[in-house]
Amino acid sequence: MTTETMSYPHVIGEDRTKNQETIDVENKYDQRVLGSVFRGGKEEVDRAVAAARQAFEQSQLTPSERGELLRKAAELFSEKKEELAQTITAEVGKVIRDARMEVDRGIQTFLAAAEEAGRITGHTVPIENQKGNENRLAFTIRQPVGVIGAITPFNFPFNLTAHKLAPALAAGNTVVLKPAEKTPLSAMMMVDLLLEAGFRPGTINVVNGYGHEAGDALLRHPDVDMYTFTGSPDVGKIIKSTTGIRKVTLELGSNAPNIVHSDVDDLYEVAKSCVEKGMMHNGQACISVQRIYVHEDRADEFLRYAKEAAEALEVGNPQDDDTRVGPLIDVKSAERIEAWVNEAVSGGARIISGGRREGAIYYPTVLTDVQPDMRVVCEEVFAPVVVVVPYSDIQEAIRQANDSRFGLQVGVFTKDIDLAIHAAKKLRYGGIILNDVSTFRADTMPYGGIKDSGVGKEGPKYAIEEMTDEKIIVINAK
Repeated sequence: MTTETMSYPHVIGEDRTKNQETIDVENKYDQRVLGSVFRGGKEEVDRAVAAARQAFEQSQLTPSERGELLRKAAELFSEKKEELAQTITAEVGKVIRDARMEVDRGIQTFLAAAEEAGRITGHTVPIENQKGNENRLAFTIRQPVGVIGAITPFNFPFNLTAHKLAPALAAGNTVVLKPAEKTPLSAMMMVDLLLEAGFRPGTINVVNGYGHEAGDALLRHPDVDMYTFTGSPDVGKIIKSTTGIRKVTLELGSNAPNIVHSDVDDLYEVAKSCVEKGMMHNGQACISVQRIYVHEDRADEFLRYAKEAAEALEVGNPQDDDTRVGPLIDVKSAERIEAWVNEAVSGGARIISGGRREGAIYYPTVLTDVQPDMRVVCEEVFAPVVVVVPYSDIQEAIRQANDSRFGLQVGVFTKDIDLAIHAAKKLRYGGIILNDVSTFRADTMPYGGIKDSGVGKEGPKYAIEEMTDEKIIVINAK
């Protein structure tokens, strides 16, 4: 059992609320208990939404004041960078190098949102073009939607929470946050620092708990104006069906394809990048490289380089600076991918590297000779596993890349500009990354997918557009 001092209470208005039951948060490498959060449900959600509504209605902050508070928060995050990174490493199992990078990205996300707070604008509408409207002037303004319900995933507990909170606050909204129950500690640290930066109580509220309890209560609450969620497509569908006609932004799954054409110069570097970015964050990122379509003239060479790259990755304790792959979020996840790989091998797939499990660790794995209906190909592996598929014709590679219910991001490597533009137009994805892997993301770019990969965009500027309502104002000048 954890002690009371190690437990994070819910943040509801000015109150720090506790329950009878807590949820322990474990170190994903050695299973030590790091701390705990209290297990909330409908009662806590009701109070949190009421606090958020009251704070929204009483809000007096100007855009410049909101920007200043966001910048102050970013300074506080910078001061606590190593503590935050160590917390992420422990609660997620993410290697310390990736955790430090995540904190840096989260800080930049807050700074970008601070800039965007002063750039929220509408536009003029030339209705005087139409006969009878000659004396009218029309323009739009953007105003905050109100109370936002934010539900965050386990894999990026700091930066993906930043992508919910920073634009919501920049736009003048208030928030009720439900972090992932497996990795809530870094999010709680973020909220504490936001309040220390000067955001008023009630502006940011947190109810911890399980998805089927606290999460479901939040989704069903009638006084939440918008939801922003990152997670699985299955949960995304539940959110769409539960929240009715209210606004939602859904960042869901993927099984990101990458196409390597025959004309690439440095195949070693391309193979190395594909493998390393497929294993980065222990493969637990929705845009991790998963499917790699390689022209048949270069496939054997690519596989040699991929094997070398995978076997060069240090596996083990994520707190060691040299480690590149640590444990998955739990043993169940590692057992799942072990079963998927074994199933593929039984169906004729060949292991080039890896293919073994130790507890929650799954070793960096490269597969080939796979079939399109194998789960390692058509589903989201969310693990350090990539598959290599040779192709003879670029149109066939594009067809196979598109043959998926997902559509988040895709990488294409080629020197041929005509081919690159053709591929960009034909590939049905929200992001087309040319001459880099699908895993690339700048936190200021519009980020979001199509098909089962979600609706709406993230990136502070674009999230603020989602998190504001546009009103048109028409003046009849007599």
